Amino acid sequence: MSGRLLTSGLAPIARRAPGCVQRRLAHNHALSKSAGLLRTDSFAAGLKQRSWPLGSSAIHNAPAVRQISIVRNIPSLFLKLLRLPALFGGAGIAGLAYIQYQANQAGAYAVDIFHQGTNAASTFAGQCFDGLSNAAEQTRRGWDKTKLDVRESEWMQRIMNGEEASTGSSGPGGRGSKNHKESSMGGGGGGGAAAGATTAAALGTTVGLGDDRSEVTAAQDDQMMVLTKKMIEIRGLLQQVGQGSALTLPSIVVVGSQSSGKSSVLEAIVGHEFLPKGSNMVTRRPIELTLVNTPDAHAEYGEFPALGLGKITDFSQVQKTLRDLNLAVPEKDCVSDDPIQLRIYSPRVPDLSMIDLPGYIQVSGFDQPTELKTRISELCDKYIKAPNIILAVSAADVDLANSTSLRASRRADPRGERTIGVITKMDLVDPGRGHDLLTDRKYPLRLGYVGVVSKVPQAAGLFHRGNADIINAIIKNENAFFSTHKEFGPDSETNVGTSNLRKKLMRVLEQSMSASLVGTTSAIHNELAEANYEYKVQYNERPLSAESYLAESLDTFKHSFKSFSEQFGRDEVRRLLKHELDQQVLNLLAQRYWNKPEPDLANGSADIELLNELPKASIEDSIWQHKLEASRSALTKLGIGRLAAGVVASSLQSRVEDLIQQSSFSVHPFAKQAITESCSDILRDLSYDTADELEICIKPYKYRTDIDDSDWARGRSNVGNILKEELKTCEDAFVGVEREVGGKSRLKDVIGFIDRARNGDVVLEGDGAGGAGGFSAALLRKGESLCGHFEFQVTDELPGREAVFLRDRADIIRMRIKAVKSKQCGNKKNIPQCPEVFLDAVADRLTNTADFFLDAELLAKFYYLFPRELDARLGRNLSPADIERFAREDPKIRRHLDVVKRKELLELVLKETESLRLIEGRERRSRDGQSQQRSTRRSWSLF
Repeated sequence: MSGRLLTSGLAPIARRAPGCVQRRLAHNHALSKSAGLLRTDSFAAGLKQRSWPLGSSAIHNAPAVRQISIVRNIPSLFLKLLRLPALFGGAGIAGLAYIQYQANQAGAYAVDIFHQGTNAASTFAGQCFDGLSNAAEQTRRGWDKTKLDVRESEWMQRIMNGEEASTGSSGPGGRGSKNHKESSMGGGGGGGAAAGATTAAALGTTVGLGDDRSEVTAAQDDQMMVLTKKMIEIRGLLQQVGQGSALTLPSIVVVGSQSSGKSSVLEAIVGHEFLPKGSNMVTRRPIELTLVNTPDAHAEYGEFPALGLGKITDFSQVQKTLRDLNLAVPEKDCVSDDPIQLRIYSPRVPDLSMIDLPGYIQVSGFDQPTELKTRISELCDKYIKAPNIILAVSAADVDLANSTSLRASRRADPRGERTIGVITKMDLVDPGRGHDLLTDRKYPLRLGYVGVVSKVPQAAGLFHRGNADIINAIIKNENAFFSTHKEFGPDSETNVGTSNLRKKLMRVLEQSMSASLVGTTSAIHNELAEANYEYKVQYNERPLSAESYLAESLDTFKHSFKSFSEQFGRDEVRRLLKHELDQQVLNLLAQRYWNKPEPDLANGSADIELLNELPKASIEDSIWQHKLEASRSALTKLGIGRLAAGVVASSLQSRVEDLIQQSSFSVHPFAKQAITESCSDILRDLSYDTADELEICIKPYKYRTDIDDSDWARGRSNVGNILKEELKTCEDAFVGVEREVGGKSRLKDVIGFIDRARNGDVVLEGDGAGGAGGFSAALLRKGESLCGHFEFQVTDELPGREAVFLRDRADIIRMRIKAVKSKQCGNKKNIPQCPEVFLDAVADRLTNTADFFLDAELLAKFYYLFPRELDARLGRNLSPADIERFAREDPKIRRHLDVVKRKELLELVLKETESLRLIEGRERRSRDGQSQQRSTRRSWSLF
């Protein structure tokens, strides 16, 4: 039953099956052509052999189950199921990578914030430390002042000493009076203690280490610093005075071999790394180092007085500047005796005057001159002479017998009276060996030896030292080393540490300067007497300074210029311009009326026919009218504006130069250049504007010029004078040619030869091109050059040509003078017959217009601007150095200034010396009084 149902159910499928199977076979056959794995023929044969219907199983009455299709879909299902976790996994990995990147960024930002925080904390801690130190110092000073005020009251003294305030009287000589005396003494000591705190840092005592000095020692140190500062100031003044070694005070000269620690010692004293360092020799010039203690200053800085760089607070920049100055010495020289002046101002340095010299060497390098060792030795010997103090630096790991610095000091100071030995690198040898070096008896020095470990320790931790003070680090390092070895203890009789070296240098320098000051004072008196005598005899005690000399010279020059401006006015401008236009008129007459251009000199140059026809010229004749109009147009269109402005400006420039030569500025190149440039700049600017404006004013004359009777009469008179002057010039020049040729007869022969050449009787060699007479006086000097292109057999031919030129020109001028004086030229209607009068009248019209405009626009503005420009260039804009350089250009003024400056400096030195003696005497009396009272004073206590 089930089988029939199954068969009947599958009958429709069986009917559709053949077509479906054929389509599938066709499809599989198509696949087989494309390299399919199953063969379609075997599949069709198997299908024909099947006995059960399609869609049924081989098992009877059992339906076919497609389990194989589920297995085949498992991989795709697995891939689908795996795609989702892979998506989430990729997203998770990307998220983790982003989180890691953000974490790295956050870490870097946190580290940056940490560094900034540490730097800020370091800066804040330093500021707090300084503030607390200042507060503690102020508190200490206030407490000392309070104690002083309290001690001044007798009843308060009794309370401080534990006595009761009773009504009973104390007997004479009782306890109260004694205590009053003691408290008075205590008040004086309080002031010394307060002042001692000011110099604690300068002597190398830091706040962290404490100041273990007694009150008396602190007062002595204060006094020593005051005296040393005064003496260093006096020494600086004496260096400015100069003139011999008698006017000098001692300095501390630092010598030592290379790599002996010399630079480290100086940097330890200063408290900053400022000296140049390098593998090669970097100290090639002496460095004159002046340390100035500034208690009230809040910043440390250095100055190079000779360079004018100002205050340099960055000591690395000071180091770079020193390096550049040293390396500027040529390699062929290697060392130079030209010192570098450096001043360092700081509240932590003592007042010292030191000189750092190049280090000694034993062998010269292959790139150094062979005489380098000798030159360094000679340079050092120059500075270690008396009275200078020698600071001989030697390394502890080198035997003193091999110390180059001690050997050099022994030559200059055989007895060792002014030599201080400094033993560096004490931490590199055994303590016993270091003790032996400091107490050496084989090479004794009266000032002794000082052992130091001046190398700056490396900074550790988060806070780096940078450009900060290194004194505390060095002192702590030295205390840590020397305190751990009994060989350098208080009972060892050794002197160690940078602090002790500072104190010793200050004391020795103060004592040496005091000892030298007596002899120096007498030398100063002698020099001052000589300066006063010279100042009185040679200069009549006339005070002078660079500023006063410049002001006096400038006022004198401006006064001369004012006198010149009153003389050089409109009349002078008219005269200059009229003279220039007269020469232009003569040139036009020569070109258009007097001469006939000829290509050959032999044909003659004077157009006699034209000159003969000139008296017959008529105004109605177009030829003469055109010739006259062309001459007038050439004169008016000559560029009168540029010509007039140029003539006046050139005249003003030459007059100003004459004023300079007549003034005191003649010996001052700087002032001459400044005045000349001022004048030329102003005239150049004014000339451009004035020329353009003047051309506009005379523009109507370029097209028409009306001449009235007065203009004609004035022109006739003026042109007659001009022609007479021109005739005289020609005659004088002709006489000069006669003298050059050798006499009238010889010149007459030469002129006859040239006349025959003109007439064609003589054949000339060469092309014979040239011209002849009729030119103005300005062209007379060119007469020889005009004829210089020809070569004649006669040697005197060139002077002959000039003589012919002058003769013809003189004949023409005589002819025109007669024409101008004739009645024909007395009437304005005869203009064509008298072109000289007409052109002169036109020139006079142009002159009248131009001189009025030039006086108003050029002269007035120039006279106003020039003195003010002088004040700007030679007054307000000059620096003191420029003024000093200007004054010293004159040898006489330079000598006068030197005498005045020398006299003033010597007087100032004597004044400072006297004040120094007063301070020494007052402090000596104070110390004696304190010592006397200290013997009877009993110490008091607050409780």
